[in-house]
Amino acid sequence: MLKFIFWRLLQAIPVIFVVITATFFLVRSAPGGPFDSEKAVLPEVKRALEAQYKLDLPLHEQYLAYLGDLTNGDLGPSFKYPGRSVNEILGSGLPVTAELGLYALSFALLIGVLAGVFAALRPNTRQDYIPMGMAMIGICMPSFLLGPLLVLIFGIYLDWLPIAGWGDLPGDKILPSVTLGSAYAAYIARLSRAGMLEILSQDYIRTARAKGLPEWRVVIQHALRGGLIPVIAFLGPAFAGLLAGSFVVETIFQIPGLGRFYVQAAFNRDYTMILGTTVFLSTLIVFFNLISDVIAAWLNPRLRAQFKGSA
Repeated sequence: MLKFIFWRLLQAIPVIFVVITATFFLVRSAPGGPFDSEKAVLPEVKRALEAQYKLDLPLHEQYLAYLGDLTNGDLGPSFKYPGRSVNEILGSGLPVTAELGLYALSFALLIGVLAGVFAALRPNTRQDYIPMGMAMIGICMPSFLLGPLLVLIFGIYLDWLPIAGWGDLPGDKILPSVTLGSAYAAYIARLSRAGMLEILSQDYIRTARAKGLPEWRVVIQHALRGGLIPVIAFLGPAFAGLLAGSFVVETIFQIPGLGRFYVQAAFNRDYTMILGTTVFLSTLIVFFNLISDVIAAWLNPRLRAQFKGSA
């Protein structure tokens, strides 16, 4: 298992390096700059600002300087928030974004697993078609359409839930979490159904049923562990995707998370903020992919035996 983790970490390094390099040069090639604004800036002031942030250096020297700072964990200063570093800004927005991601993932797991298991128990019947049809709708409907629709129904017409903000009341978190987690609930439902259908056709499941065990014990004690392996493998990239995909939802519901800073950085050409957020999220995606692969491999008896044999 340690060898598996080691090789996955080695594979992650070039991936992150490519992301950093591509993002750096793409951002710098975009028209405009961080100090371009409607109000004209005096040439000497602009030159002083560019010298302060090393923007007066050749592009390759800026790139090498950024890599050097990055190896020390320094994501650089923000161009649009004087006196604040990208590390500080990410630290202030991450807890809110992570909380939203956890709520959305919990919603996706609860709805997705229940729908998938429910559909797998009676395949090709109405019990299967209805939840899988709803899952297909959830996959096809983007969050920027679902969010305003939920706000219109539950926030304006019915006046049940707040339509914006991120307070301490549970109601403040329902609409953003449902909006963000719906598409992932749909994916988890389909993965759960496929995994459960494969496991429920195995010989040991037929043996358990032949012994007279209740169906709920067969499903919970024998089928779920193997049937949910595809879901476990999906959880790592799903949570990382929830963090990255929360930007649209945070903008719709005015949530003070990473999405607000990232969107503003794109409009303001805040190079270091765009780079820092991209590097941070790409590292999270790689990390959660690794964690989910390790857990899925540990739950799979064949792979677990293979790891023990190679140790």
